[in-house]
Amino acid sequence: MNRIEEKLERLKKEQKKAFITYMAAGLPDMEGCAALIKAQEEAGTDILELGIPFSDPVADGPVIQEASYQSILKGTNLKKVFDLVEKVRSEGVNVPIVFMMYFNTIAAYGLAAFVSKCATAGIDGLIVPDLPYEEQGQLNKILDKIEDAPILIQLVSPVSKQRIPMLLQHARGFVYCVSSMGVTGQDAKFHKDILSYLEKVKSVSKIPVMMGFGIRTAKDIEPMKESIDGCIVGSYFCTLLAQNHYSVDVAKEYISLFKKEMNGVE
Repeated sequence: MNRIEEKLERLKKEQKKAFITYMAAGLPDMEGCAALIKAQEEAGTDILELGIPFSDPVADGPVIQEASYQSILKGTNLKKVFDLVEKVRSEGVNVPIVFMMYFNTIAAYGLAAFVSKCATAGIDGLIVPDLPYEEQGQLNKILDKIEDAPILIQLVSPVSKQRIPMLLQHARGFVYCVSSMGVTGQDAKFHKDILSYLEKVKSVSKIPVMMGFGIRTAKDIEPMKESIDGCIVGSYFCTLLAQNHYSVDVAKEYISLFKKEMNGVE
């Protein structure tokens, strides 16, 4: 088990839903990003997604596109993000960290070198939205060979249908259920068949089911709570951070409130 699996197993025993946050790596700067990672862990984020800036983030809407662009302008690159993660790990941060990134960045670094660096830096998972299942073989072979390598998280969508059993056959960590067609940040405009889709995934999946895209508050997922094991908030959280000058206090308040409301804690 890596940190993701350990965390989700603990939450299952406690009968709690997982809360996953996304932020663009390198914002407001490396020092501020490190402070936000620590703040999110303190506030109770169960898993943290770090978005690796990319020039053409095809799965992301305007909010994350802009965050990625601003991070690139500040000089953020994969090497600096690895250094950032190593730094916070050395300072005691233990929250599971997932890289959300595009395959070109991995290929440019070199697959084997990238996986090895993830293992030593303390990266627990990878989400690569432009790497379809049929093209994951080469990366999976390397992930299987290297000790402490991250988990490759599988994404499914409302149109996956017959592909879901195949996609989840050997999946680890959690399954990322895209809640709508299109890109991130669509303000709770979920797919019209969202419930039946999530129930289908839940019936097939042997691992926790997470829902992402368009979620802002715990109330947004209320109708789906019985069909998921947690949720992911990205674009809204990025907007909240940017509008409040990347305040650690605002981040902590949002996370704490969301978790309490999601898990019915007074």
